[in-house]
Amino acid sequence: MRKVRWGVLSTAQIAREFLLPALARAENAEIGAIASANPAVDQIAEKFGIPTIHRSYEELLEDDQIDVVYIPLPNALHAEWVKKAAKKGKHVLCEKPAALTAKEAKEMLTVCIKNNVLFLEGFMYRFHPQHQRVREIIESGEIGEVKAMRVSLSFTLDDQADNIRTNPALGGGSLYDVGCYCIHAIRNLTRSEPMRVAASRSMHPVHKVDSTMTGMMEMENGVTALFDAAMDRMKTDKYELIGTNGMIEVERAFTPHLFAGEGVITVTNEKGEKRNESLTDDQYKLEAEWMSARILSNAPSADLMEDALNNLIVMDACRQSAKGGTFVSVSPEKPISEKR
Repeated sequence: MRKVRWGVLSTAQIAREFLLPALARAENAEIGAIASANPAVDQIAEKFGIPTIHRSYEELLEDDQIDVVYIPLPNALHAEWVKKAAKKGKHVLCEKPAALTAKEAKEMLTVCIKNNVLFLEGFMYRFHPQHQRVREIIESGEIGEVKAMRVSLSFTLDDQADNIRTNPALGGGSLYDVGCYCIHAIRNLTRSEPMRVAASRSMHPVHKVDSTMTGMMEMENGVTALFDAAMDRMKTDKYELIGTNGMIEVERAFTPHLFAGEGVITVTNEKGEKRNESLTDDQYKLEAEWMSARILSNAPSADLMEDALNNLIVMDACRQSAKGGTFVSVSPEKPISEKR
């Protein structure tokens, strides 16, 4: 079986801890190269058996042995390097958020379309089977009609000036770091787009990034969704879907990999009786294999680009609402047609 050859731009922590190990486990992928000026790159390449080291990102993009690049760079650099990769004919898996604004994302995705490359935003959580199971439970009618959804994702960030999450120039802040997950999960699980949003935020007094972002979204299908994202409180990682006859709770919504891949779903009926279901899988490996399979089959990516763009449209609206203190209407749109 032909394997897709991956290249990684940088020695970022998320690459070292999650994506590189996942690529080593994937059946249809292999790590072909890594690029970094960091002296630690040699040790990292040896650890993961990476055959080629490039000392610059540009060098890796010129490597004709590489099919797809993984971009785990700071948020503010995503659009630049996605466009550079696409112009060299490389498919792209880019860490979330895809860009800093919807306008920036649309320009970036247009370059991907023009150069006929696949683009995937790195929301790895969606590949864990627990979310498909949640959809099956909803579609079975067990909890009745879904009326509301709540999402909470937070952690405590050490107050370090050199952390990219506290650097506004690099796209720091809770909305970009964890709020994007909340918004994506709402859109993903309700299978709907918001008509309008209202949001509020608290700003870090020194670093001037949002430490918290709380929002309400009125969805086209009538669901009311609430989310809170934060970098200044105890860890939370869950979502709830509340229906007319019951409720679904997912306690390890985004990080089951921290629990040996186990996700736990709790279903509560209208009598208060609970049922737990457990599903275990490797979401980073599934993400890498899914991307590789789509490349091998030359599948189109218009749906992936539309999803990334619309998530940023909602994020733009949340920032606008938090700044102005009013509801903001949302108008989802689709990128131009692609050639693939």
